[in-house]
Amino acid sequence: MTAPAPSASPALRRSAELERQIAQDPGRFRVLTGDRPTGALHLGHYFGTLHNRVRLQDLGVEVFVLIADYQVLTDRDVADRLTEHVEGLLLDYLAIGIDPARSTVFNHSAVPALNQLLLPFLSLVSVAELGRNPTVKDEIAHSRQSSVSGLMYTYPVHQAADILFCKGNLVPVGQDQLPHLEITRTVARRFNERYGAVFPEPDALLSAAPLLLGTDAGKMSKSRGNSITLAASEDETARLIKGATTDAERHITYDPAARPGVSSLVLLAALCLDRDPHEVAEEIGSGGAAVLKRTVTDAVNARMAPIRARRAEYAQDMRYVRGVLRDGNERANAIAEATLDEVRRAMGMIR
Repeated sequence: MTAPAPSASPALRRSAELERQIAQDPGRFRVLTGDRPTGALHLGHYFGTLHNRVRLQDLGVEVFVLIADYQVLTDRDVADRLTEHVEGLLLDYLAIGIDPARSTVFNHSAVPALNQLLLPFLSLVSVAELGRNPTVKDEIAHSRQSSVSGLMYTYPVHQAADILFCKGNLVPVGQDQLPHLEITRTVARRFNERYGAVFPEPDALLSAAPLLLGTDAGKMSKSRGNSITLAASEDETARLIKGATTDAERHITYDPAARPGVSSLVLLAALCLDRDPHEVAEEIGSGGAAVLKRTVTDAVNARMAPIRARRAEYAQDMRYVRGVLRDGNERANAIAEATLDEVRRAMGMIR
């Protein structure tokens, strides 16, 4: 992460400083991150968040990866194909390089003490504060449900429990998730003021996550059928990229504002090749959409080949894969129970 310009936001400047501190002393930091098991992870996830988790792990930061199975219910009535999706996430995590010896993978429903923290935490925020959260308001607006559940409304406080149960002090987020993290910081601060110092106020680590669009030039999404999953075969990848939206202009340029579909494909190739997108576009030039799509297909398949091979290998030993989650749950439970005991003592509760 390069140093931000003087006009950069305070959050970006703080993130740059955090990156310097991580490089100097990674053992100071404990990261909480994760995903909802609602479908297969795709290239947008890989370049947006997954790759960064492995980077932090490899730097020596302690990483906790949450499979947020309870949060599947925030915007749907039932958790469909939950076991399948959880196991798919596990395979993807292992394939990209998450190391169970250095990172802890666990799921909500297996850690009761974590979820019990939600009760005292809810007493620390007001209904008005929850209602003002812009991220929740946006998620409610785009919810597929006819009415909003309490789980959706209180999601930021549940997320605070996710982060604070392990006393996470660093959370990789996008700019749009800063309000969620501010709720966590508020919960930690108010608990400490009311009951004594127990929790850190976690920092946001903003990454310059690239914005990859779906193959239809819309927002890449698990549910829209416009993404290339990490588990996709070479042939499926080629088919999806061949059908991707471009435009009528033959000469290829990188201009995300004016040419979103073309530019997203150029960016995808550049990310896979570790190159600048302007250089990739210039090389393709007058080759048009056909050469662009062939370049993207070759780049994606080359970048994903070792990941797909590892995924297939892990899929042959699901006993081991499930054991990774079981071991992670055991460690998360021990940490959560210790934290909950500390919370009870601070609040003067007797067991």
